[in-house]
Amino acid sequence: MLFLKKVQIAIYKDWKMGYYDAYYSKAQKVRQKIIQDFQAAFQSVDVLLSPTTPTSAFSLDHIEQDPVKMYWNDVLTVPVNIGNTTAISVPAGLSAAGLPLGLQLIAPPLHEERLFQFGQVIEDGFTMPNLPFDSGGTLQ
Repeated sequence: MLFLKKVQIAIYKDWKMGYYDAYYSKAQKVRQKIIQDFQAAFQSVDVLLSPTTPTSAFSLDHIEQDPVKMYWNDVLTVPVNIGNTTAISVPAGLSAAGLPLGLQLIAPPLHEERLFQFGQVIEDGFTMPNLPFDSGGTLQ
């Protein structure tokens, strides 16, 4: 029985090392490259500006069933999450269909005050109309 345990442990270690080399170490290299790209960008700018999502917000009566569409709605936030930066999303107006649009401000690590300052400027520059919701958050 001890021999079988040793074989199982050896197989697990070999599998784990193969998995590490094939995926984890490559992912860490990609992450490092993204971090370096952000660092290079912040040498010449204070913040970066991008859409928060590739589309407007979903309407309240729309329930998205396609998980791929849901994933793609978050795709523009992924580099920020793995790139060792800080970010904030601020309202930036409405789409032609009257749905909210967001802008994402990205700053170097530990520079949240920049995000708040720039975010305030953007919010002050857009007049968001009152959306048609009652006090309970229900669409009127």
